[in-house]
Amino acid sequence: MIPGTVDVTQELAVFLRTRRERLDPRDFGLPSSRQSRRTPGLRREEVAQLAGISVDYIVRLEQARGLRPSADVVEALARALRLAPDERAYLFGLAQQRPRDADKLATTAAPSLARLVADLSPLPAMLMNHRYDILAWNDEMARLLLDFGTLPPSRRNAMWLCLMHPQTRELYVDRERVVREGVAHLRTAWAAHPQDQALTDLITECLRRDEEFARRWAERDVKVNGRGRKTLRHPDVGTITVQFETLTPLQDPEQLLVLFRAADQESRSAMEELRAR
Repeated sequence: MIPGTVDVTQELAVFLRTRRERLDPRDFGLPSSRQSRRTPGLRREEVAQLAGISVDYIVRLEQARGLRPSADVVEALARALRLAPDERAYLFGLAQQRPRDADKLATTAAPSLARLVADLSPLPAMLMNHRYDILAWNDEMARLLLDFGTLPPSRRNAMWLCLMHPQTRELYVDRERVVREGVAHLRTAWAAHPQDQALTDLITECLRRDEEFARRWAERDVKVNGRGRKTLRHPDVGTITVQFETLTPLQDPEQLLVLFRAADQESRSAMEELRAR
């Protein structure tokens, strides 16, 4: 049967019940003989004890009686039911709650993604987080933009570089548009990650030190721009126009994979010359 509109209260009830019934009591040091258990899995009383909530609350949740559990209750149930990460995320979604670790920030590149960035050569590629911190890059991206390895980690941020770094400030032909889109992205990220102090500090510094950033910030534009074109004024090989694509890895949604491709034959020739150097 094709499902209709999701009744989240009913789905939450069924999901909790099926996760409870699939557990093996022996994994919890409990008796599992059929004589002592009428239904498979753990009893509601046992889940309630493991989660530290009342049995009545478990009963009402499993009977779809209109409860909306808090984030703390959802987390306790996820632990008690030994949910896998995807199941835990599903439970939080059904409860219309946000996990307390949802703002856990990516400050280093996932090893598999760092290898992918290197393997994407000869395409320039880099890995960023939501606040534009540059976490990994390949040689082609370093030659095209900047050797990020020469900078302290705290300054490997695309927005800060565009505004403050002398070389990068002059890199973009349409710098005004690049700054406008970057500010709109950061405002979107700021609303989605209100606990990210590093992001708040970055925005505060940019507001204090750059009038253009402050003006754009006051406009309150919001946009996540994952695809487009940029024209670069490279000091060694001249003008290069690239098409960029931003991808979000399913397993690491807080990390953004950015790819550059030459937009025309002239730019392709310039990038090949750059690689040859």
